[in-house]
Amino acid sequence: MNVKKLILVTSSGHPLDKVFREVTEEVSKELGIENEVRQEDYAFLSDFGEKDDLGMSWVPQLLAQKTDGQVVPILTQFPLDEKFKPDKAKGREETIRKIKNL
Repeated sequence: MNVKKLILVTSSGHPLDKVFREVTEEVSKELGIENEVRQEDYAFLSDFGEKDDLGMSWVPQLLAQKTDGQVVPILTQFPLDEKFKPDKAKGREETIRKIKNL
């Protein structure tokens, strides 16, 4: 596997914080990858995360550090179900798929 560590940049007060943390922990355990949680590290996101059309970063974002040291975004927009609630299963699937495709 080409991924050394998962890095979740989040804010404990954000409505999606809990589901991002759960997916990060589950995928980390399942794939045997270290994980790190950073609180509101906008400088890190400015360097490595996704940005909106104004160049601003947002939280939460899940990134992966590859074995060569490169950091890439993995899950930056959580998938929603038909009721516009976070779809944890789809979030897990998307995260695992993207990691395996690196």
